[in-house]
Amino acid sequence: MYRDIPPRLCELIEPIVAGHGLELVDTEILRGPGGVLVRVVVDTPAGDGLVPVGRCAEVSREIGTSLDAEAHFPRGYRLEVASPGLDRVLAREKDFAAARGVEVKLETRRPLDGRRHFRGQLLAFEAGVARIGIDGREHLVPFEEIARARRVYHFTPADFSKSPKVAREAGETS
Repeated sequence: MYRDIPPRLCELIEPIVAGHGLELVDTEILRGPGGVLVRVVVDTPAGDGLVPVGRCAEVSREIGTSLDAEAHFPRGYRLEVASPGLDRVLAREKDFAAARGVEVKLETRRPLDGRRHFRGQLLAFEAGVARIGIDGREHLVPFEEIARARRVYHFTPADFSKSPKVAREAGETS
């Protein structure tokens, strides 16, 4: 979640992202046997997820240079910069407000109503509380209790019938 980004890392990354005319959605630091992975999610101010790969690469190079200069990860790291994607991460309150009416899945920091995992329609997001409809029941989930959340994307036949011209305009290659 955006609020969980370490302050120093946010102070380093956010101005770079903004300098490219984008918004910082989320940053994850994953530690594993392969080392440290720093995953940065950026989006356009419109929140449409249409960030071309080239722009992600430019942002990645600049963030990498700054992380190296600061020696933020002295033992090395891998860096990924990407747009939110079809199953976009919901990391800020504005992401939840924009996702009203769509199916979401989220995990809470602690059990609420006897559960930590919720998947259903986001009915509303008001006053810092997500109202989710699941099997005819409404669940209220305070924003501060959400550990992770994503939209659930449902593919349709239209997703597979894109004309080459539309793909080129979207920045994709054939």
